[in-house]
Amino acid sequence: MQEVIVRAEVPEDVRAIDVVNLSAFQGEAEARLVSAIRASADFIPDLSLVAELNGRIVGHLLLSKVKLQHDGASKTVLALGPMSVVPSQSHRGIGSVLIQAAIGRAKDMRYAAIIVAGQPDYYERFAFQPAATWGLSSNLRLPADALTAMELMPGALKGGGQVNYPALFAEIF
Repeated sequence: MQEVIVRAEVPEDVRAIDVVNLSAFQGEAEARLVSAIRASADFIPDLSLVAELNGRIVGHLLLSKVKLQHDGASKTVLALGPMSVVPSQSHRGIGSVLIQAAIGRAKDMRYAAIIVAGQPDYYERFAFQPAATWGLSSNLRLPADALTAMELMPGALKGGGQVNYPALFAEIF
């Protein structure tokens, strides 16, 4: 396989990112979620990553800010998702390259933790652990085991709490 290039999205990528999400999820909810996050204060341009293969965008991963609340205190952590790869390029490691790049960038930017809703078997391959390990829950309606997390800074999730996703995530979960 040719080399996959991962980089931060630029404004010219928006339509291609929409196409990736529409084709990967066969619906509009994830594309709408990406657009809404992009327009919000939770958006981090350097953590909206595209995967390019032969000059074509074939994957996208978004890390955005969410609040972790515990005992009346709140801190910012990152939510991973949506992540998408065009079906014709799935099972070629593009998602893995995107996830590893996102983790590296988030660490470099000194974020404390990443939370993921959905697909625990997939994300545990990248050292995400069940969120229950730290006593974490979320405001989304999903099975407890569908929430996984990763500390980027040791102790960042100590004490647990509730991850409060923006209401837009509820359309998907």
